Amino acid sequence: MTGARFDLDQLELLRELADRGSVTAVAQAVGRTPSAVSQQLRALQRRAGVPLVERVGRGVALTDAGRALAEGAVHVATARAQAESDWQRYRGEVSGTVRLAAFHSAGELLVPGLLDRLAAHPAVRLETYDEDVAQDAFAALTADYDIVVAHRSDDVEPPARTALVTTLLLREPLDVGLPLGHRLADRPYVTPLDVIDEDWVVPPPDYPIERVLTAVAARAGMPVRVVRRSTHLPLIEKLVAAGHGIALLPRHTTVERAQGHLALVPLKEIRAGRVVEALQRPDRAARLAVRTVLDALVEQARTVDPA
Repeated sequence: MTGARFDLDQLELLRELADRGSVTAVAQAVGRTPSAVSQQLRALQRRAGVPLVERVGRGVALTDAGRALAEGAVHVATARAQAESDWQRYRGEVSGTVRLAAFHSAGELLVPGLLDRLAAHPAVRLETYDEDVAQDAFAALTADYDIVVAHRSDDVEPPARTALVTTLLLREPLDVGLPLGHRLADRPYVTPLDVIDEDWVVPPPDYPIERVLTAVAARAGMPVRVVRRSTHLPLIEKLVAAGHGIALLPRHTTVERAQGHLALVPLKEIRAGRVVEALQRPDRAARLAVRTVLDALVEQARTVDPA
């Protein structure tokens, strides 16, 4: 329809469908019934005058026109958020609730100091949530949170996330965690060949550490012997300290707990580290309260990794 004026609520539902992939997921996210969501999408399609959604198997998918309009909906939502942010700034107000999700060790490393910094903004309410997922699954979480603190391997090109705002927080080296009495514990560094014949305690596949272990195996010319897997960092540290294996451990997160319990030894010959980033939808990033939290998060990250 030429010159069509679209309903902003309907545009937002289409955008949610593009991000979440199903009417049921959209309905759960916005607190409506699937039939109510479908009704609004049909109304938007009538207004557009072209098919926006098509049935694929037992589900639905956006058509080319639907994807184009969903992308336009992002621009509209971002412009609205920017206008509200500019008005708040003009009035000297910073207020609102900000939802932040972080994987466990990043929360431990950054959230306490972040809360201290936000004490200067009492009208900003920060809600924090634990989300420890595989590195490729963090982007999808931005549909539910204002800021998602994610990590990824730093030995590969960053993933293409053109639809998101990505802010670098820090790079955290991964050291080899060893029991204090281990033959390598007093070394200034170790190489893949030094540690390849050890029992390893590691996270599940698809976590950043897995890529480093693959590089260790390739460099040493033999596979890593994994004896246990866990996403719970304190448990991994306790297993290492008790002599049940060695592990790659995030240096900044582990260093305090390591004292008197285990040794952290740098790993040479390969790049061993993870990149910690903040991911956001563009419209969420434009909100003044969200920007305030992100700025404080960046400042807190600099105290951990000044580089």
